[in-house]
Order: sequence, then structure tokens, then C-alpha cells
Amino acid sequence: MIRALDNWLDNRTGYKALLHEALYERVPGGARWRYVWGSTLVFTFMVQVITGIFLWAAYSPSTQTAWESVYYINNEMYLGNIVRGIHHFAAQAMVVLLAIHLVQVIIDGAYKAPREINFWIGLILMKIVLALSLTGYLLPWDQKGYYATQVTTKIIGATPVVGQQVQEIVQGGPKYGHHTLTRFFAMHAGILPGLLVVFLAIHIWVFRKHGLHVKDPDHAPETTFWPDQVLKDAVACLGVLAVILLLVFFKGAELSAPADPAEAYAAARPEWYFLFMFRFLKFELVEHFGLAFGALYVPGALFTFLVLMPIIALKKQGHAINVLFTLFMIGAIVWLTGLAMYEDKNNPDHQAAIAEAHRDAARIQELANRPEKIPVEGAVTLLREDPFTQGPRIFAKHCASCHFYNGHNGRGRILMESDPNDPSKKIPIQPTAADLGNFGSREWMRAAMIDYEQHFHTWTNASWYKEKSEEKDTEFLSPKPGESEMADWSKTHREMLTNPKNRKHLDGLVEFLAAQTGRKDLQIDEKLVEVGETLLSEYTLAEGELELSCTDCHDTLGGKFELTGDGSEIPDLAEYGSAKWLKAFISDPGTDQFYGSVNEMPAYKDKMTEREMDLLVRWLVKDYHPTEVVDYPVVEQNQNRPELTTQPAEQEPGGETTAANR
Repeated sequence: MIRALDNWLDNRTGYKALLHEALYERVPGGARWRYVWGSTLVFTFMVQVITGIFLWAAYSPSTQTAWESVYYINNEMYLGNIVRGIHHFAAQAMVVLLAIHLVQVIIDGAYKAPREINFWIGLILMKIVLALSLTGYLLPWDQKGYYATQVTTKIIGATPVVGQQVQEIVQGGPKYGHHTLTRFFAMHAGILPGLLVVFLAIHIWVFRKHGLHVKDPDHAPETTFWPDQVLKDAVACLGVLAVILLLVFFKGAELSAPADPAEAYAAARPEWYFLFMFRFLKFELVEHFGLAFGALYVPGALFTFLVLMPIIALKKQGHAINVLFTLFMIGAIVWLTGLAMYEDKNNPDHQAAIAEAHRDAARIQELANRPEKIPVEGAVTLLREDPFTQGPRIFAKHCASCHFYNGHNGRGRILMESDPNDPSKKIPIQPTAADLGNFGSREWMRAAMIDYEQHFHTWTNASWYKEKSEEKDTEFLSPKPGESEMADWSKTHREMLTNPKNRKHLDGLVEFLAAQTGRKDLQIDEKLVEVGETLLSEYTLAEGELELSCTDCHDTLGGKFELTGDGSEIPDLAEYGSAKWLKAFISDPGTDQFYGSVNEMPAYKDKMTEREMDLLVRWLVKDYHPTEVVDYPVVEQNQNRPELTTQPAEQEPGGETTAANR
């Protein structure tokens, strides 16, 4: 019955003759591993098509839903992360296999007559594959793809005469936005795959017409494509698939934070196989001649040489010239790629930008995974309204000119300036105000009491301090004993407070002050708070009396903070370090309830928006959705000259992040 059905089908379709033609192609010199690269390319393309269809079924191409749908694929769809990972790494594998196949064709001379037409068709296929990589990069609509693809469209715009018009056609208008995404999706999922199928069919048809180009037909007895070469091709394809799956399971396809045109992305880089071009464009000479020269004219000239290879090979030594050119290009690409990676690895600003990008990517996953999920406004609003994300950015914008946060500008970057002794060198900028990395923590309170001079030593770097120090007019703001009451109090009582017999009393004072902050991340010991209150009211320690109590200077200590504007020009410690206290302090630190006439910090009530103030303060007091994201590293600095090293922030019991006191 099966034979009858087989004969019936063959009689009406002739499939046996087609199958015989496909499988029993002659292979002079026997089956060889060097012939597998074309088959692996076709295999990876088919993998791309199959996985792409599954991704297409769940993808929503709009600026408000693209990232969200990719998040759904990664985190909600059954095996979605694996399907996306295979699609992602198969695209990279296809570029690598394409390069290997091209080099093999040139070295073996398989581009020479009568195969020059097929060689040119192969170059067209190469262009289509690279275009698929570029258009697919944007589709997740994340920061990485968004900013990297902007570079591509800018290069298109540099095309002479018609560049601006072509750029607008590609990106769907004069601005980058929704139509850019939909057009890239149309090209990636429709136009380019269709063109690839057409030219691939022509490529295979022309290849079968001329057969394999065999340099050594006497290498082994002639055989056929089936079964010998098919076996080798199948093993090679399985090897490619195995590498792809290893990358999927051990690395995974990255999804950075949602694209946000309002937020710069300093970590933007093209995919690794385009890094050589990125680095080439950074050469001073190339920059001098302009973007069109580096991105269009030079690559265009090199590609023209590739196109002319079959003609060059007609000349004596032409093939040798083509091979040398190919080897030179491989060396240049490898060198430029390695140089780009080396420079990025040794660029502190870029590494800080990468760390921040990873931080944002991990954070958005946490926020999107909350019970509230992603709002209808889109995932980008989650980061825009997240104190953990926006606080460091606002700090870097408004506060980092004076303060550090755990030794950096809040975003993991070390601010640099020219060395006055050697302008050709850069040295870290010295902070002129307290490091706020552990503000409001127990460590902050403890250091302010027992080592006031060291805790606020950065004030001495400020020009205002140097001027007042010369005038003997430092008053309360000086960190040095003999120049301020608080510095004198700290020095006088340090030995008494740090005596092991008084440990409970010191802990009580610290706990009482920590309780004023109202921070949710601090687990307050109420018994220790009572010890602190009693101590403040009785002024006594086990080893003797306090010569000067906190309430002798500070108008209020404990209770509710109310902004009245009246005070002694010494900071009010009611709800000290709380969100309410911080907002009032940052808005106008010169009010009499804070520093009054001796204040040097500018008022920010007109410098920050209400939203910025709220996000900054909530970040400082750790009032945000709980996170397990690794924060920016702590930068340890020498008091006089910051010799920089980094280490992770430590966790206090109760989840409080602390840094070494400065």
C-alpha cells in the first residue's frame, strides 16, 4: 500500500527525480569537512525562520508595547526565553559562519570564472544578513538597541545628496520613534527574509549548475552528496546548534532597560561583530574627514574590491593579491575589534555606564515582576518614577559637585580634573562636603559623634573653608577641634563614648538618632532607644558626666519636625534624617533651624522640581520597592589623595547598606 501511494505521488509530482537530483550531487575528491559551511548557513537561517515565527506570534511592534512583549516572551511565555535566546545567538552564529564561508571561497579560488556570478550573489546575501542583524537589534526597543540603531540611521543620513531623504524613509520621519520601530520590523520580518530566500534559491541553483570547486580532486575517490557529505553537514549543523544552546543556557539573550529618549545611554555599543567599524570611526584622521568618509566611502571602496576579485583574478598573481587582501582585512578586523574591547575594558566611564545599564536592566525586571505588573503607560514609567533608579541621576546632576555618594558621583563615576602639577594628567576631584553614601545610618550617627573631625574632613577642601580659616571665622561649620563646638565635643567625649563599659550608652544614643529617620530599612531596637532618651535627659555615663549635652545646642532632639524658620543656626534634630527633614533641609539649608548665616550650601527649592526632590529624598532614605540589585561599588579614598579601589557595599543587619566613613 505504501509503495502504491509512493508511486502515485511520484507520478503526479516527479518528486523522486527532484530528490535524486538534490541528494546525489557528485562530490569529486570525496566528502570533506571544508564543504560544510554553506550548509550550516542554510541551517542557521532556517533556525532563524522557525524561532522568528514563534517570536512574531507574541511580539507587539509599538513603542509602548515592544519592550513589554519581549519581557513577556522572556518571563511569561512557555520556553520563550529559550526561543528568543536561540534566535539571538543564531543571528550571531550566522554572521560568523558567513565570514568563514566567504574566506574559504576566496582562499580556495571558488569565486573565479565561471563562478563569479554566484560569488556576487553571495555578496548580496552577505549584505542582507548584515541588514537583518541591524534591523533586529532595534526590535526589543531597549536602551541598548535604541541608541545603537540611532548610529546606523545617522550613517544612512551621511549619504551624499540623498542621505537625509533616505534616513527619513528608513526611520519613518524626521524623528526617531514609533514608525522607526514598525519599519524596522517590516524589514526584519518581511522584506529582508523574502529577499534572502530569493537570492539563496538563485545562489544554490547557480552553485548546482557549476558544481563544487575542488582544488584536489584526487584527494579521495569521488562520492555523492548522500550519504557521505550529508553526514558531515549534519554533524556540523548539530555542532553549531550545540554552541548556540550553550550560549542560551549560560549567557542568555540580554534585555536592557526600556528605551527612553529622555535618558542618555553612555554604554551604547553595536554588536561585537560591528565593533571594528565603531573603532575605525573613532580614529582622529577618520573623524577629520567626516562620518561619510569612515562609514561609507572606505567600506564602499573595500566592498568594491571584493566585487572586483573575480576580474582581478584574471591577471597573473591576481588570486594571490585577493588572498593577501582577505588576510589583511581579517587581521585588521580582529585588531580593531580587540582594540575596541580593550579600550572599553580600561575606560572607567564606560565600565561605570555598563554597570549602570546592568543595574537598570535588573531593576526593571524587579519592578515589572511586582504584583502591580507593568502599567498601561509602559514599562519605561516604572524606571522614571523609581527612586532607586532616578535618585543617583538626580544626585549626580545637583549634588555631586560638592558631595560624594560612597566615594563616587552617585552613578559609579569618579569625577576627574587636571592635576595642577601636571596638566597632562587627570586626578580625582576632591569632595567639599560630606559623603552621603550612608547618610542616616547608624554608622553615620556614630561617626558624627565620636569622630566628627574625620567624618566631615572634606569641608576643608572647600574654598569657603580655606578663606574662613585664614580669617579665623569658621564658626560652627569647621570640622577641626578648637574651631567649632561640635568638633570640640566629639574630641572631648570620644574616649568616654568609646569605652567598652559605655558601649550600651553609645549604642543607645546612636539608636535614638537612627530612630529619628523613620527609615523602613532600619530595624530599630526600642530598648536601646529608651537608653538613648534616658541618657540625653540625665546627661550621665558610667564613667562620668557629659560636659555638654546635645540639647544644650540643638533646639530640638526627638519629637515631630516642624519647619518654623526660628532656631539657633544649629541643625534641628527632630526627625533628623527623615524624608520630611531632608526635603526641608535641601530646600533651604540656610534657615535658622539648620545652618542659618554660616550655611554654604545653596537652596534647592528653585533648582529642583518637586518630582526631583521627592525621588532624591526617597532614594536617600531608602524608601523604594525592595531590591536585590547589586548597587554601585563603594570607592575607598585616602583622606588626602584618593587612590581609588572599589569594593561592594556591605550590608548591616536588617538590610542597611553602609560604606566606610570618611
